[in-house]
Amino acid sequence: MTSLLREARFLLSLRSAALAIACLFLLTAVAIGAGLVEVARQEAAIARIGPQQKADVAAVAAWASKGRDPGDAAYYTFHATWDPPSDLAFAAIGTRDVSPYVLRVRALGLEAQLYEGEIGNPEAALPGRFDFAFVLVYLAPLFVILLFHDLHSGEREAGRLRALEASVGSTFGFWGARVAVRGAGLFIALAIPFLVGAAVAGTAAWKVAAVLTVILAYLAFWIVLGLVVARAARSSLANAMTLAAAWMALTLILPAIGHVVINSAIPLRQGMELGVKQRTAVHRAWDVPKSETMNAFFRTHPEWKDTAPLTEAFHWKWYFAFHQVGDEAAGDLARRYHDGVLERAAWSERLGMVTPGVATQLALHRLAATDPAAQIAYQDGIRAFHGQLRRFYYPYLFRDKPFDRADFDRAPAFQPTSEDGSWPGALLAGVVLMTCLVGALGVLRSRR
Repeated sequence: MTSLLREARFLLSLRSAALAIACLFLLTAVAIGAGLVEVARQEAAIARIGPQQKADVAAVAAWASKGRDPGDAAYYTFHATWDPPSDLAFAAIGTRDVSPYVLRVRALGLEAQLYEGEIGNPEAALPGRFDFAFVLVYLAPLFVILLFHDLHSGEREAGRLRALEASVGSTFGFWGARVAVRGAGLFIALAIPFLVGAAVAGTAAWKVAAVLTVILAYLAFWIVLGLVVARAARSSLANAMTLAAAWMALTLILPAIGHVVINSAIPLRQGMELGVKQRTAVHRAWDVPKSETMNAFFRTHPEWKDTAPLTEAFHWKWYFAFHQVGDEAAGDLARRYHDGVLERAAWSERLGMVTPGVATQLALHRLAATDPAAQIAYQDGIRAFHGQLRRFYYPYLFRDKPFDRADFDRAPAFQPTSEDGSWPGALLAGVVLMTCLVGALGVLRSRR
């Protein structure tokens, strides 16, 4: 304990070290604050949905109920869906920064509606938002390098190393205390702002413990790497350059190469292309005989085959039928897109087994339920809800059943599924494994 206190006082006396820890603390606090503000903005947007939805439905019902036409009700009524942020989303915004978390849908073709909310190419946002995950993955290693690159070499270059080691009872205890104090300073600078943010957001205790474990594992990797580099007995500048090169390779170059390889191996057409394919099929229906459209619809919906035949006049059931046929035409492409996103995510996890930065970022996104799997789950929820809408409106449309004002209140309401995140065991194991491998290499190197 005495050695730890002595090293803590020594660390605080080093202006550069104390400033580095304070700077990391400030960056973390800013990132946590920005995350809380963003989550509050999203929650406020979601909170406005309820009143606006009621007002919109009331406005449609006021005039559509006069004609009692079910087509008017189904066509003009929008139904709100939303994906509420988890209690840890403030720490890792993830896909919520590039994918819609609020979407209003109608009983018309869904595929085009799903991707109307895309706000840009997610590949253009690879660095991500400035949040806690960004600070931990990209910036924290730089502070580890700053504090550990001259751990031994600095004393040697100052001519104090031999005298210092001769004055202590145990060199292992001395250097162990110095490593522990510097590592603890970095951990505290990251953990305290996060704990404050977690308290404000009401984050579950197990998630808090999981994030603290992720922080410890990731810092341990970089500290062990710094100690291994320090064993080479080179200059402080050489150590710093080596660690900086390792940082660039492990956090920027290798993940970027891996991303390119994964995207090339698993090509995906953008969601907007799915919408175009669906719309093309929908517009084609205006140019082909109605019987062709209805026969295609009845193949997947035989329960409506015995409805009254169509005439030359416009009929809502034909209109909604060809929208559904358009969805089915894009169905294979939509499934490939769905499966491809999940497959890319799975390969990204495999990449994380050899790049601790990727593993750490993915672990935080999984805990916060802001990973691609969570976004796909939201889309699946929308699809299930859209199916409920169609089953609700079809009896009115295909049986020419009048749609009264009271029927608006009987329409299905979207119920969001709460994505609570999950323990990122495999990803965390990857960081620990890499730490152990780096440490083992250092031990083997020291014995030569």
